[in-house]
Amino acid sequence: PARPMWLGGVEFSEDRPGLKGHSDADVLIHAIVDALLGAAGLGDIGLHFPDTDQKWKDASSTHFLKTTSELLSARGWLIINIDATLVAERPRIMRRHDEIRQVLANAAGVTADRVGVKATTNETLGAIGRGEGAAALAVATLARARH
Repeated sequence: PARPMWLGGVEFSEDRPGLKGHSDADVLIHAIVDALLGAAGLGDIGLHFPDTDQKWKDASSTHFLKTTSELLSARGWLIINIDATLVAERPRIMRRHDEIRQVLANAAGVTADRVGVKATTNETLGAIGRGEGAAALAVATLARARH
């Protein structure tokens, strides 16, 4: 689509057109939000930010991460760490690794040393390998806040 490419809350529009999606289609943040919600047993991104709601049309995924962090905090959870991997032939996000980590940390309400970001290619195999899309995987560790 003729839209900016957002990955990890950072714009990469110079590298390629953006991904198709209802929001800004930031697959890296979507995976992180799913990991956080799943770790707390709170469903998934579609439950909290459904693509059937026009309120989320072209919305920033960074907002989804911030809102999710606030929801977790309100439910007594602390984010211990987040680790995410982008699978894409391009763009090469690691040149902006520190910037991505900081944006993600700010949105999640944690320090950047609690956020891991990695990238790999699909070695030109399949749709991702042909550059037709991207995928992301994430895990998150939570702990109950002490009162």
